Amino acid sequence: MRLLFSLLFLAGFATACHLGRSVTRFKANITDHKIFPATPIAPGEESFYFTSTSNRDIPLRINGERYALDSFLRNETTTTAFLLIHQDSLLFERYYRGYAPSDVSNIFSVSKSVTALLVGLALEDGYLGSVQDPITRYLPELKEGHPYFQELTLEHLLNMRSGLDFSEGYSSPFSSVAKLYYGRHQLRQIKKMDFEARPGARRKYQSVSTTLLGMAVEEATGKALGQYLEEKIWQPLGMENAASWSVDDKKHRATKAFCCLNLTARDLAKIGKLYLQEGQWDGRQIVSRDWIRRCTQPNMDNDCYQYQWYSVEGIGRAEGEELLYPDSLAAVQGAREQGYRHFYVDQKSSDKPDWHIHNCGPDYYAEGILGQFLYVHPERNIIAVRLGEKGDFDYEQLFQVLAERFGTKKE
Repeated sequence: MRLLFSLLFLAGFATACHLGRSVTRFKANITDHKIFPATPIAPGEESFYFTSTSNRDIPLRINGERYALDSFLRNETTTTAFLLIHQDSLLFERYYRGYAPSDVSNIFSVSKSVTALLVGLALEDGYLGSVQDPITRYLPELKEGHPYFQELTLEHLLNMRSGLDFSEGYSSPFSSVAKLYYGRHQLRQIKKMDFEARPGARRKYQSVSTTLLGMAVEEATGKALGQYLEEKIWQPLGMENAASWSVDDKKHRATKAFCCLNLTARDLAKIGKLYLQEGQWDGRQIVSRDWIRRCTQPNMDNDCYQYQWYSVEGIGRAEGEELLYPDSLAAVQGAREQGYRHFYVDQKSSDKPDWHIHNCGPDYYAEGILGQFLYVHPERNIIAVRLGEKGDFDYEQLFQVLAERFGTKKE
């Protein structure tokens, strides 16, 4: 009897904390929306549909080998959905591994970029004051924690420059991000955190930054993040399907803004269309052009990462060979000669005169840990979406190849 009581106690304790969830579902999965409580997101009365085309297969050369895109995705990757859209036409739409157009998937860290969109909307609606506001203006409970919380601004969080001591490692159920993902009280966990650097000192990708942004929006608006998304984006953009956004637990209901928006590939593509059109939708300015540009204009002082979006980054090359220079001035001149608009230079090693160019292109993307992507190439009118069960290929390179081949430059 005593043994039975002990086992029941341990089982109850495990269920009450993040370990219970992490032990039973240690590896995050695209179907995790089924195990977490969530805010439902309802579509409106009218839906927008991309135009269907012949949806032909696409021959490609990948890593020196010839493939048809459909067979490559089907046989060589764990892709569940892949969409390529040009001027509102679906050039390619395929689903794999038992998935269909109406099937919902957790998009993981692509959720971060959607959270940034909602931050912009909350600023424009007057709920948030400024990106320079300290997070403690909206979450005063953090004043009880480390003094640096009072210096931590919304812009620090948008640019992943919090300075918090937070582990993004996914190999241990005891890591900071595992506790955030599986835990039941996000704010309580964050209040206890220390800082390893002053806010703004350096960029370090941390999911906790987006969590705090989501909480700020919820506190300022008085609405769950999913409800605000439904009101400002989901229904105005004519999403086809219901979605949801997971929360930490049924009592606290703080949205897991960093990871857990659950939706379909087609509806995710519509968010890409909103960005491609610089915030406009059907003649209406949904979010300001200025906010879209803040999210997508490469930030050279932040490693081509800005407001929860990545600019596609490459190394300066000519005829396939990496360009190297004896000093920084020569590298800058070389970048200008190559016609790069957004770039920074650095030294490959401290003991050699081998400066090289980091080039940030006009295209940008949001990325989730299991290879979820929303890619936009504004100069070629291309949107691409890839959902899957793990990241198993250089999809940024594939998107660029497809954009060059099927995109047309804006006049």
